[in-house]
Amino acid sequence: MKYFKFIIILLSASSAFAQSDTGYPKTNYIKKEVYIPMRDGTKLFTAIYTPKDASKDKKYPMMMQRTCYSVAPYGENQFPARLGPSELMMKEGYIVVMQDVRGRWKSEGTWTNMTPVIDNKKSKKDVDEGSDTYDTIDWLVKNVANNNGKIGQWGISYPGFYTAAGILSNHPALKASSPQAPISDFFFDDFHHNGSFLQSYFMTFPVFGVQKTDTTSKAWYNNQMILPKTKDGYQFALDLGPLSNADKYYKNNFFWQETVNHPNYDEFWQKRGLLKHYNTVKPAVMVVGGWYDAEDLSGPLNIYKTIEKKNPNAYNTIVMGPFGHGRWSRETGHTMHSNVYFGDSIATFYQKEIEAKFFNHFLKGNGDKNSGLPEAYMFDTGKKQWETFSKWPTEKASKQKLYLGADGKLSMTAPSAPGSANYISDPLKPVPYTEDLTTTLGFTPHNYMSEDQRFAGRRPDVLVYQTDVLDNDITLGGEIMSHLKIATTGTDADFIIKLIDVYPADEPNNPYMPNKNITLSNYWQMVRSEVMPARFRNSFEKPEALVANQKTAVNFQLQDVLHTFKKGHRIMIQVQSTAFPLFARNPQKFVENPYKATEADYIKATQTVFNDSFIEVDVIK
Repeated sequence: MKYFKFIIILLSASSAFAQSDTGYPKTNYIKKEVYIPMRDGTKLFTAIYTPKDASKDKKYPMMMQRTCYSVAPYGENQFPARLGPSELMMKEGYIVVMQDVRGRWKSEGTWTNMTPVIDNKKSKKDVDEGSDTYDTIDWLVKNVANNNGKIGQWGISYPGFYTAAGILSNHPALKASSPQAPISDFFFDDFHHNGSFLQSYFMTFPVFGVQKTDTTSKAWYNNQMILPKTKDGYQFALDLGPLSNADKYYKNNFFWQETVNHPNYDEFWQKRGLLKHYNTVKPAVMVVGGWYDAEDLSGPLNIYKTIEKKNPNAYNTIVMGPFGHGRWSRETGHTMHSNVYFGDSIATFYQKEIEAKFFNHFLKGNGDKNSGLPEAYMFDTGKKQWETFSKWPTEKASKQKLYLGADGKLSMTAPSAPGSANYISDPLKPVPYTEDLTTTLGFTPHNYMSEDQRFAGRRPDVLVYQTDVLDNDITLGGEIMSHLKIATTGTDADFIIKLIDVYPADEPNNPYMPNKNITLSNYWQMVRSEVMPARFRNSFEKPEALVANQKTAVNFQLQDVLHTFKKGHRIMIQVQSTAFPLFARNPQKFVENPYKATEADYIKATQTVFNDSFIEVDVIK
């Protein structure tokens, strides 16, 4: 029931925040609710908040957010507690526009997850998020009194996707865009990682897979919500059995059925990706993400890199902080992720010194490329401090290979003789992805990305490789590529790589640790991890079975890091084949569609990792 209440609160008041009868917005803003017509005749519900002191002599720029999570509270006399990206920006003065996207809440139309982009629109019926953004902006600049003709767009998570897609509108009034924790491709972010299904998202499908029948301010998907009798998400997922059993919950859920019937990176998923469409980018862009964002880490990095590559003359910057999903939008005082403390008031620093400066420059200032901000504002999660770079990945980095030795050593030199290590992977007894069971039935996972990994590394079905104690600091800053050489007794397998910072024995606890049963002495802090289904090793479009007992290369990219492994620490790599129920279990027998595998398809397999396997990292000298 705790989960149920949480999800209703989150999705019925998402970015509008809690209602307030006495807060700053009610005292200082006038609210107007309108339906804005799109080119195909569909009308989108929009709430417009204008500062009371706006006049022909005091015009304000507009800040816009488009969301599928509701712009509540509804009613022109109802105000949220906060407006805009931050309290600071709200009080500096902006007209704030909040819109329910097509097919959601009080807007008309049909809802589509990750609306496919139509580059060459031939009629008014060809609509996407870019055209809806364009039509909205065009109406706003012509109809909202006392605006200065400049608009900024921002949003976190799914609203971040709408912001990223809104860049493609290229409306001349859109001067600044900040996609924050945006999804760029559902096959590699959010619901999948490299095509592996995130079973930890299983409870969210009612929110995304049920069409409403009319405009509404009430959640219409509640009757599909699952209310588990247990608080143990690992056990709930294990008791569910193969994903083919999920129809008892989601037979009529269109998004679940789409997911099940498209197990590969086919046209269905490809046309929902944003990256291939960034051929012309006109607004200034600041992509924002968190190094510990368990939902959308791939999106910010890939959107930034793609725009940078395709639009070298565009104003395009990136910010990555020590945050979980969207946590930069709220100041917590002591900035924590799981048991790791990064400093105080880091969200406030971001809001004041980075975000507000970006929007003020392009919406209130002269809007040239001299914003005073660097190309890349990146937080070093080992040193626990901000660093700035003129480009990302930085040209200061050099490639280094870390070899997975047969003796458990992680070495910077290639092995002198062949060797290997192995483990037995049993999908009926999968490795947990966390030891904190209280988080396993939440909306999505959060804390695992910096959690202590001793619970996993001390199991026999997890391989552990580590360096000697470091004599000097080593900063990994940039991309990570895993080059595995494996063999298996099965015909399919997942391989999960985890990069871990091993603390020294004398590491003291910080005073803000939420889990008093954890000690930072010899703590194994997760720094980065990723999964790769071997079936996709050659193509995400056309999966291939492994040949049993045949040595095979499985290469894949982990997301970027900026982390200094300090003198006295160790660098560790863990290799495993399950992390449950974060990732759905691979049957380990090749089947055409893993979502339709039966219990008989799940088999034990011996996984062998050869010592010419290595992890290639970027080291900043």
